[in-house]
Amino acid sequence: MTRALVAGSVLLAFASAWQLAGARGEQIARAGRRLAARASTGRVRSPAEAAVALGIPARLARAGLEGRVAPPAVLAAKLGGTVVGITCAALALPAVPGRLDLVVGPVLAAAGFLGPDALLERAGRLRRGRLVAALPDVLDLLSVGAASGRSPTAVIREISRQGVGPLATELAVAVAEIDAGASQRDAVEALGRRLGGVEVKSLAAALERSRRYGSPLADQLREQASALRRDGRRRVEERASRAAPKIQLVVALVLVPSVLLMILAAIIAHSDALFGAV
Repeated sequence: MTRALVAGSVLLAFASAWQLAGARGEQIARAGRRLAARASTGRVRSPAEAAVALGIPARLARAGLEGRVAPPAVLAAKLGGTVVGITCAALALPAVPGRLDLVVGPVLAAAGFLGPDALLERAGRLRRGRLVAALPDVLDLLSVGAASGRSPTAVIREISRQGVGPLATELAVAVAEIDAGASQRDAVEALGRRLGGVEVKSLAAALERSRRYGSPLADQLREQASALRRDGRRRVEERASRAAPKIQLVVALVLVPSVLLMILAAIIAHSDALFGAV
């Protein structure tokens, strides 16, 4: 009964706030902007500025969602997650023993607020994994182009036009920057900053060494591609080595008890025949 009353109170409060927002939406928005500006000492005056302050555009760029998802939309999702977390906390608090209610409420609210960030970071890690997996083939194509006398920019432009996947998209952005007047070095370094890690930074360093000192570019690119493939094989082997203990845990905690339960059920089902014979 208490849970139902708490849930009803929360729903009525949200309904009242919705009606109030519909009646005085602009006034509430102005008041919210003033409050955010005061709380942030004038640094945040709009949802877009709040999204920038929270680092949402950078997470969208790492996840490959820049231009498709607006930062204020992610900010709204964070606020919605906070509301859901507070609602779950209100429903769970009556069943929480002792003083744990002082911990459960803030933890659930924080989890709802940080949930969209966690999803974006996961998408960013998966996307970067696909980028790193596709990079050795791109380095091989660049080394072949360099050995044949073609410029790296021309090869990168061709890869960006014919390639498929996130790496081809990022290379297309680098080519667009070069066409807009940026140097090859600046475009590749910007690509490395967007992707993170040392893989693209090594490519930028090899291109700069070849341009400045005339060192053979094809050999350096082939060595980098081989090193990346070795690292990829080592990561696969590490994941495979971690799979065995997980499988053993599943066998010990799930399969073995289930088999024992099946044997016990068979013994109980035939208990009359078994114990009657005795």
